[in-house]
Amino acid sequence: MTFKLTPLALAVSAALAAAAPGVRAQGIATEQQLQTVTINSSRAPLDRNLPSTTASKTQEQLRQQQNIFNPEDALRNLPSMTIRKRYSGDRNALIGGRSFATSQAPRALVLMDGYLISNFLGRFDAPRWNMLAPEEIARVDVLYGPFSAIYPGNSIGTTIAVTTTRPRQFEGAARVAAQFQDYDAYGLKGRYNNYQASALIGDRLASGLWYRLMANHQDATSQPMQYYTVNADSAGVFAAPAGGGPAVPVSGVLYDTAPTGQRRAVFGANAGAIDHTRQNTFKATFGYDFGPGLAAEGFLAWWGNQTATRNQSLLRDAAGNTVWSGRVSNGGNVFVVPAAAFAPYTRDERHLQGGVTVKTRNRDGWNASLVASRYAILADVQRNAAGADPVAAGGGAGNAVLRDGTGFQTLELQSTYTPVAGDWTGGAHALTVGLHANEYKLKQSSRKLPDWRVGADGESQFVGGETSLLALYAQDAWRFAPRWKVTAGLRAESWRATDGVQRIVPGATQQYAGQRQSAWSPKLSLAWEAAPDLSLRLSAGRGTRFATVTELYQGTQSGSSIVVNDPNLRPEKSKALELFAERRFDNGSLRASLYQDDIRDTIWSQQNLAVFPIVTNVQNVGRVRSRGLELAGQVDELGVKGLSLEANIAFSRSTILENAGNPATVGKTWVRIPRVRSATVLTYAPGAAWSASATYRYSGRQFNEMDNADFNPDTYGGLSRQKQLDLRLLLRLGRGVELSAGIDNVNDNRAYQGHPFPGRTLFTEVRYAF
Repeated sequence: MTFKLTPLALAVSAALAAAAPGVRAQGIATEQQLQTVTINSSRAPLDRNLPSTTASKTQEQLRQQQNIFNPEDALRNLPSMTIRKRYSGDRNALIGGRSFATSQAPRALVLMDGYLISNFLGRFDAPRWNMLAPEEIARVDVLYGPFSAIYPGNSIGTTIAVTTTRPRQFEGAARVAAQFQDYDAYGLKGRYNNYQASALIGDRLASGLWYRLMANHQDATSQPMQYYTVNADSAGVFAAPAGGGPAVPVSGVLYDTAPTGQRRAVFGANAGAIDHTRQNTFKATFGYDFGPGLAAEGFLAWWGNQTATRNQSLLRDAAGNTVWSGRVSNGGNVFVVPAAAFAPYTRDERHLQGGVTVKTRNRDGWNASLVASRYAILADVQRNAAGADPVAAGGGAGNAVLRDGTGFQTLELQSTYTPVAGDWTGGAHALTVGLHANEYKLKQSSRKLPDWRVGADGESQFVGGETSLLALYAQDAWRFAPRWKVTAGLRAESWRATDGVQRIVPGATQQYAGQRQSAWSPKLSLAWEAAPDLSLRLSAGRGTRFATVTELYQGTQSGSSIVVNDPNLRPEKSKALELFAERRFDNGSLRASLYQDDIRDTIWSQQNLAVFPIVTNVQNVGRVRSRGLELAGQVDELGVKGLSLEANIAFSRSTILENAGNPATVGKTWVRIPRVRSATVLTYAPGAAWSASATYRYSGRQFNEMDNADFNPDTYGGLSRQKQLDLRLLLRLGRGVELSAGIDNVNDNRAYQGHPFPGRTLFTEVRYAF
């Protein structure tokens, strides 16, 4: 495996090496460092014997270092993490990891206080970040790889555990944040502003009862997300469209080069390109301590969203009027712009999630816990116009897509045994056994609309189905010698898919045959404390990620997109290895992880942005292997009091080894995984009154096509390098008042991950806590 070291990669590596006499890896889960962590009376939800590499951020670190507008922003500086957040308020802020792309959402397992908020319903559906407010995050912990039997098969990528705050007394907080962005691309200029306000209040009563109430409101508008384009042929010629009739001469067409090298014509921002979203979240979290050994807690959260989109055409006729559709000519080229190319849409969503936990909490010996949750889509209606913005404003035909009744539920029963505190002699064992169950239900109906803005006509299509999983697992951490520990685990999973249906009206109804599959996933890890300041660990694990209900059954045409499903998808099977080493020093440490992830039958959803409507195909890819080296470190005192440095860098190479469906892709680089990823954070906090922080993030070359044909990445539709500098200043004025100001993407780097990322954005925030 070879890597081309960029100047940035060399610089970060040099910084880590220079820091070696006094660096500390951020949030590394060695037995000595990852003890039970108490934050506002809440334990970090991580087993001290996890055999996985971890990285963490606390609430204080996040406030000092980052301009956080949405909860997912808390992850963007952690090792080997990619967050595809296209704009503030994006409901599809997807996660990418060491060996998986941001469009492989089911490989990112996200938990909030132990409750699942990952959304394994839609292929591009992100975790339900909406159930969190940035203000309530106490810490985030990230686990890499399928090395623990405690977590289901979706952990073959990355597991993220978010811990929220708990009240210690009567307390509360309020926060107001705003962003301002001037964005100019493809001849379209605009200012896009975002606002957010949140409030928390809670108390812990003498009776043992505690509660916390949260409200969050957000109003955000995106920069243009996509453009209507037409590609020329290999000779650079735009094929004349079928049909005849006169073409309206227009100006404004822009010509550039597509990611795959063809000459391309750009007509404007389309398909609901500019997204204005208003979101509200209300959450009640509560608990009761029955005594020192038994506690119960739960939550109920409601989230609502109203989205309205608009488009911008670049085309103008001879009189200067905007042209939205029809047969047009420009520079000797003739095009036909579909009537729906610049059609807007609206979306109205109301979701509800609830959960309950009952657990014993003995210091040692046996403990037990029950965690149950349910996520319900009460209402989800997307209304798509059939005509361009000016026509659509007055009504006209269209369609609606409803997902009312879709949702999931989970259950976790777990029992643990912890040796007497401090007694790891005589071959002591720490045991975990458990049962996990989940169910996912898809109900999606498409309706014709005489007036796309209101009402609904007869159903034109329905897709639905269910999947369920039942798993038993056991894990044993055995201290068989004073400085040695072996952790062995086994997870047995039984999965089934039922009631798959696709009904087209008028037309036939396709009933899909049910499926049953099972998998055994063994885990083994050997750890050695070679010295008081040196830890080594070798881990191996297998994991199985079964297809989601939408990957199997959601073949649809909705608005500007077509999805082709596959009801016979095979599960993804991962064989992973990791060699971990950590060296600790007086004021820090340095960690290195060498890893390999070999996956059979990768499930991949390939989206083709070059056609209209956009087409997505779901398929299995025979074998993909990822190998990489990850470094992470921290220096607490970098020669100056209050000056600290955190840095991480990962070099990776992911290769397609087998692909019977497309042999030409064998040997090519797997999609959407940068060859180099890094983040460097420099923080100066000379005292409690103020702090300043600068972060530089780099994401290297990657591909969007399995045959790596997209060799021109720095354009719309491509996957470009990202080079972004963020600045933050935090002032603490006393009496609980905080003011902060910052700039994200100071250098105004224009980066793309298919869609364009935001440009330079100003950030300001006011916070009050009591």
